[in-house]
Amino acid sequence: MAPTAMDVPAGSAVARVHDPSDEPRPPGFLPERLPAQVLAGAWTDLDVLAHAAAVARAPEEARKLVERSGRAGELAVLRQRVNRLSPPRARAAAMRVAVIAAACGWSDLDPLAPESRRVARQDFLGLWASLAHRGDHERFVALPTLALLNWAPRHKSQRTRTTDQLARCEVLVPIVRWSPAGQPLSRIDRFMLAAVRLEAQGIWLLRIAESLAGRGPGDETVAMALCRFTRIQHVLRGQLRTETVKLAMAPTTAQQRGVLRSLAERGALEPPILLAADTVLGIGGRQGGTSRQQLRRHLPAEHRCRLSALDRDCAPLRTLAHRSGPDADAYREAQESLIVLRRTYTELVHTAMAPG
Repeated sequence: MAPTAMDVPAGSAVARVHDPSDEPRPPGFLPERLPAQVLAGAWTDLDVLAHAAAVARAPEEARKLVERSGRAGELAVLRQRVNRLSPPRARAAAMRVAVIAAACGWSDLDPLAPESRRVARQDFLGLWASLAHRGDHERFVALPTLALLNWAPRHKSQRTRTTDQLARCEVLVPIVRWSPAGQPLSRIDRFMLAAVRLEAQGIWLLRIAESLAGRGPGDETVAMALCRFTRIQHVLRGQLRTETVKLAMAPTTAQQRGVLRSLAERGALEPPILLAADTVLGIGGRQGGTSRQQLRRHLPAEHRCRLSALDRDCAPLRTLAHRSGPDADAYREAQESLIVLRRTYTELVHTAMAPG
């Protein structure tokens, strides 16, 4: 179903940027279906554990919850049932395991490494590894899983909409909250929802990025596409600034800041849409010597393949960095815009990690 004008708030900057030819092929880097809000059967134990771990006051408290679940035999039972899960349910289970691992301070662990067994319970590591294998997503304790699979519209939509439309138009709430029920959403909650909205609005950026694949110097449509690429990046920058202001007013805890800090140190807070922009423009994705491939390992397999294909197909376009003329000017303007967009996103991350 093609998006309509009502999918974007009237008068919004995005509404002025895109035209019908830009309508996205849903859902970009968002899941095709809304993430599962509840798990059934024995998997309700994982649901309960994830909710409890997320609101733990310290990693040690979250680890005790995992220890208790392991001693009760719940984790071993779930590991045996991973192959019975449908793909959407497997992703929902992986999101909950990612929340638990992050809350326990284990986000940097490799569940298959022998040394990890000295830190975490083997049955939890086994469940973690089984879900990673099932989804072909080895490093899933990262933003693409923690944010893009952890949201829902507050109210059920009366219209048939794609997930990106819902994420743009509806008020969002987390499925697994990092703040206790009945209390305001915390900074980490709002940060993760901001990442969802960034992907939803950035879908037009991805569409233009994929339309640029295979084009190069001399293509008469390149300059126009790059100018529109720049304008959408400007819109996203304004959106992030608004999110940053709201984020600064939300409550936070040392535990939540520690979770974000650990993820940031591993490059695990990279938004997929910014990785796509970097792929087109050849800058912006490497931090502290981290390569593009290292940053992409936090993405699901299908998204890694998508970016690899985009990387290959945009090679002719990236030669504009060494040329002159209108196309090259538009290319460099898009590069500069991406640099500023990344700085704005970094400000959002720093605000989320700042003391309350």
